[in-house]
Amino acid sequence: MRGFFQDAETFALLLLAAHILLVTVAAVLVSMNRRPSSAIAWVLAIIFIPILGAVAYFFVGYSKLPKARRDKQREVNALVLARTEGSPLISRGLDWPEWLHSAVVLNSNLGALPMVAGNSATLLGDYNGTFDAMIAEIDSATSYVHVEFYILVLDATTAPYFQALARARSRGVDVRVLSDHLAGLKFPGRKETLDFLEEIGAEYRPMLPVRPWRGEWQRPDLRNHRKIFVVDGRVGFTGSQNVIDASYDTKGNLKRGLQWHELMMRVEGPVVRELDAVFATDWYSETGVILPLDSSPLGVSQRSALVDAQVLPSGPSFDNDNNLKLYATLIHKAERRVSITSPYFVPDESILMAIVTAAARGLSVELFVSEVGDQSMVYHAQRSYYEALLRAGVRIYLYRAPKVLHSKHFTIDEEVAVIGSSNMDVRSFSLNMEVSVLVHGRGFVDAIREIEDGYRVESRELQLEDWIRRPIAQKVFDNLARLTASLQ
Repeated sequence: MRGFFQDAETFALLLLAAHILLVTVAAVLVSMNRRPSSAIAWVLAIIFIPILGAVAYFFVGYSKLPKARRDKQREVNALVLARTEGSPLISRGLDWPEWLHSAVVLNSNLGALPMVAGNSATLLGDYNGTFDAMIAEIDSATSYVHVEFYILVLDATTAPYFQALARARSRGVDVRVLSDHLAGLKFPGRKETLDFLEEIGAEYRPMLPVRPWRGEWQRPDLRNHRKIFVVDGRVGFTGSQNVIDASYDTKGNLKRGLQWHELMMRVEGPVVRELDAVFATDWYSETGVILPLDSSPLGVSQRSALVDAQVLPSGPSFDNDNNLKLYATLIHKAERRVSITSPYFVPDESILMAIVTAAARGLSVELFVSEVGDQSMVYHAQRSYYEALLRAGVRIYLYRAPKVLHSKHFTIDEEVAVIGSSNMDVRSFSLNMEVSVLVHGRGFVDAIREIEDGYRVESRELQLEDWIRRPIAQKVFDNLARLTASLQ
């Protein structure tokens, strides 16, 4: 009997030693080049649920793409820099606020793309109207159409868009299409979509495919969330809208009557080349083919109300959290007003501090989010931040259901705006491939402010007194959901 207990004691000591070794190794590996809050969350997960925690970290703990993909990003960056060598880093078309120069230099250092003048920019807030605008450009295409969307689905709403691509192919126009691999699996009609693209002769590649049997593997939740559409290098679109019906074709959304509200931007001028360069980077990553980068003299848009614009790609193919650095910088630089629209708002510590500090500095700070959410954990996690924001003086507007406010943009003072595919959340900062456009131009900001005025009319303002009286069960769930944001 004594031998049994001695064996059991020895076994327990071995288990304890193995656990300590696992935690020690995990603490070293997890903490390397990771935010402290994220590192602590992972270490705690491994301490309290060692097997599950270690397995989870193996699959989703590393937040960068494989080295080969990151090398391709650096290669394209070098090509872009070589094309712009000898030309001014910054092209100023308008008078700038003093603080903007450093933000533009930051962008250039992070994303390799300069600020360029002479662009026209038009906002498109009507869902079907955006498709109509893109279809018109496809029908005028003479050389190529580049399509890159996180979600790309052939359905009743998007059928005219796909038919326009077919007409372009029949004219001999090259049609290159990218969409996220895993995102496409979640929606009906994927097979029909891919079959249609093959039938018309479009070149299609899935982005960030997860197919281990083909040697294609990276952390599964590292996704390409970009929305880019370019025709002939002369006109481009970007923003929040995917190529799918406004209900996103799911039974749950249809049952709840949910409809997505989006904002896209149509641009002409030199900045179109920058959007095309981001597409070319993703095309190279998925095909190994480097598309030729246009080196002809830059054309200035002939439209009025020109703006300065600069594209910033971001994501796990970069060594830095590019969009996070830009967003935090701009909010800290603001002198009068910050207005943020983000459907998924789960900020990291630096963004949260920038926002509450802006409010404490006496700035007018407002946040537009949806009253309802389509992703439960994210929805509850973002609610956990509302009290701190309200106490700091941030005004929060909840866009009324059944509309889901999916637009992604923010404005700084009266002259600077950012619009693109990026949410203001940890996922967009660290895990998703995103594209943002920094725009300087009072007329453009005025146009966004008009749209924000419309949001305000369609929203109800959240009051601190009401919010702190919500049921205790909701508070508990909101804060538990918030903990998951640190496991990045």
